[in-house]
Amino acid sequence: MEFGEYFEPVSESLIRDIDHPDQNQIAFKLIPAADFFDSDTVKVDIALIGVPEDRGAVNNKGCAESVVEIRKSLYRLFDHNHIKMVDLGDLIPGHTIQDTYLALSNVMNELMIRNIVPVVIGGSNDLTYANFKAYEALDIVVNFVSVDSEFNIGLGEEEINSRNYLSKILLTQPNYLFNFSNLGFQSYLVGSDEINLIEKLNFDSIRLGNVRANLTHAEPVLRNADMVSFDISAARRPDAPGNKYASPNGFYGEEMCQLSRYAGMSDKLSSFGIYECNTTLDDSGQTADLAAQMIWYFIDGFYHRKGDFPKCNKDEYLKFNVTIGHPHQHIVFYKSPKSGRWWMEIPYPSDVQLKYERHLLAPCNYDDYLKAMENEIPDRWIHMYKKLL
Repeated sequence: MEFGEYFEPVSESLIRDIDHPDQNQIAFKLIPAADFFDSDTVKVDIALIGVPEDRGAVNNKGCAESVVEIRKSLYRLFDHNHIKMVDLGDLIPGHTIQDTYLALSNVMNELMIRNIVPVVIGGSNDLTYANFKAYEALDIVVNFVSVDSEFNIGLGEEEINSRNYLSKILLTQPNYLFNFSNLGFQSYLVGSDEINLIEKLNFDSIRLGNVRANLTHAEPVLRNADMVSFDISAARRPDAPGNKYASPNGFYGEEMCQLSRYAGMSDKLSSFGIYECNTTLDDSGQTADLAAQMIWYFIDGFYHRKGDFPKCNKDEYLKFNVTIGHPHQHIVFYKSPKSGRWWMEIPYPSDVQLKYERHLLAPCNYDDYLKAMENEIPDRWIHMYKKLL
């Protein structure tokens, strides 16, 4: 099947209907999809993929229709980065939802092989499962970050849906998941069994209040991500009413945008998606506007990547050796002179390093270094060390 045959082209009316069109708006800066499909030499950094699929949505039918509204909002925004981006159109839903998963996975895999970052506009959150499956053919062990008010573990024996897709990811064999991190879960929406399971598996979960108390502490988590999935229900209802599970509490719109920008700035990140926006519940279009602005901030972050992940020549970085406690534990920190960002080295037996080599330098922040200087091992270091045992 030819690449372009997976997609329904974007309607030209989306551009014709823009009020007060300006050549600096995103709609007029996109690389034509036909040019991309017809040539392997067209330079593209980011590819938009609409996925009008909600057969896996639980109590949020209608989120498939949001793709058009989000795209309308995005097209009206202004570009300041000379983007090299293509809108591939809408992925044609398969005869079954499994067919849709397979098609999306194949498309995302092909894009990542070409070093193009796919940005998925959902659709229901179970599409994240298809995103994860795209990494299998790449043979990459990945870090997955979910910005969501819940974990979506559900019951593993049920058919995959938007409320249990994480259990399907956990049960996939062979499994390419190195770490899962949730940002913004709300304790009263999550059962104790789920919280205990996340802890038992040495995964990360940071409550909404803890993330909001200092949003910059989420930056190292997102900097370490290969794939990031946003459920729009992570935003509070006044900011994003277009979701069946919208809650009075959640992230403010500007916080959702800042988290999206952190994701875009991650040198490791290779895929991004926003899900569960429901047009039928979004009378004012506010939720679609927020999703579009989140994508704008992701793009802005992408074009402000520092390229300073110290995976090659560490000599270019400031190195700090910290000795802690008795018996002595040595922790090596690296600071980028380019961006001021921090990493810490996780010790691991040299004979088995290759599989997890991408994860042996863990993003951290200055506070982790200060904690080590006070003779205390940072929680982030302990967590990563346990995962490598």
